[in-house]
Amino acid sequence: MVELKHVSFRYGAEEAGAELVSSLSDLSLTVRDGEFVLLTGPSGCGKTTVLRLINGLIPHFYPGMLTGSVTIDGEPVHERELYEIAAQVGTVFQNPRSQFYNVDTTGELAFGCENRGLPEREIYERIDDTVARFQIEALMDRNIFRLSDGEKQKIACASVDVSGAEIILLDEPSANLDDASTMALRELIQLWQRQGKTIIAAEHRIAYLWDLIDRAVILRDGRIVKELSGEKKDALTDRELAAMGLRSITQEAPDQIELPVRKESDREIILRDFRFTYPGSGHSIFDFPELRLAAGEITAITGTNGAGKTSFLSCLCGLEKRCRGTLELDGKRYDRKARQKLCFMVMQDTGNQLFTESVLDEVLISLPKGTANEKKRAVEILKQLDLDGFLDRHPQSLSGGQKQRLAIACALASGRKLLLLDEPTSGLDYAHMMETAALLRQLQGLGATILVVTHDSELIRACCSRRLAFPTQGSNRNDK
Repeated sequence: MVELKHVSFRYGAEEAGAELVSSLSDLSLTVRDGEFVLLTGPSGCGKTTVLRLINGLIPHFYPGMLTGSVTIDGEPVHERELYEIAAQVGTVFQNPRSQFYNVDTTGELAFGCENRGLPEREIYERIDDTVARFQIEALMDRNIFRLSDGEKQKIACASVDVSGAEIILLDEPSANLDDASTMALRELIQLWQRQGKTIIAAEHRIAYLWDLIDRAVILRDGRIVKELSGEKKDALTDRELAAMGLRSITQEAPDQIELPVRKESDREIILRDFRFTYPGSGHSIFDFPELRLAAGEITAITGTNGAGKTSFLSCLCGLEKRCRGTLELDGKRYDRKARQKLCFMVMQDTGNQLFTESVLDEVLISLPKGTANEKKRAVEILKQLDLDGFLDRHPQSLSGGQKQRLAIACALASGRKLLLLDEPTSGLDYAHMMETAALLRQLQGLGATILVVTHDSELIRACCSRRLAFPTQGSNRNDK
């Protein structure tokens, strides 16, 4: 049994005078053995902090001021070594790359068992069993850093399964997964339930697991504001959930949403000879002799994990030197270098594109040179994204959802004509997802063309007017 009693926690260094950031306030929670509990609520409400307390990363890795008690089966977590906790508690982090220790996928699955000194034969048996149940044979013996983020998420989930942990913590596990992979994750959770595992998931996209959970715990500002179970949970409608700031419980795949790639009346973006292959891979990631998209619209780019959507955006904005295709817009042709000044890309892992010491500075460096009243303009943009209360915070201290919004704020500040967003609502709650949709519509109204790689059907419904279903690797497509 997992118990948190009157827990308060404030992030910050232990040095005198260091700034402490409040995360939890007098929170008490009990999770019984074999129970599946959902933690949900607005971005930054403390969901991830609760998971870090249970797996021991607080206080062993994240410093701060902790009061109250956190116990597993009556034993205080802070008195145990991390390797001891890891044998009992497995975690799938929001950013799976942060938990990998190997370059190859098979080695990653074996890592936890090897650290515990399990016999080689047992390790192989565990791996074979997990691979078969996950149906990830095609991901074995692969370079982890050549996988899509969704494929990395699958490997992270599989490594926890191989470890045999009795308590499983999931931090936004579906954030980067396509619909089929999300359903596979659902099946895995059901398997864990049948095995009697204790599961605690911090999640915004709740539709795929709503009927599986025993209890939903809603947090706000570091406190539990509501708990839902049984008939009360089952009777809730999407409208009632939205009023509480929660996502829809209606499961819908992006390919169920019928939108055209473009209309005859659209201004066109024409991509010519867009081809890309990773060196030594032996197969094409994508190959578009000619692709026509709608200028001035918000186009959702959908497709399975690993189809090449993120690589496509990287090539489009000129980051990949090996992709030498051209883009035509309004009678002008843009080669790779020219596209670097035309496009702004919000990456899937936004932490990789945040460089300054404060949230305010991050937006300031994105503003075009010569912008009048720079600081005032930057604050206005941050206010639009509900980030004006974090002006002096270090960007890397923000929650995953807050980092996403900061990166979008930088895109807005840049004033570029072609905005490329890779899973911009990953880690966002309902309110901020809708704010992001409204902001994208606003940017469209200012003349921007927006391409959004997304698995988020709610975002597509909220703001996208066009949809490009991305082909599988190795196939050609010619949208004229």
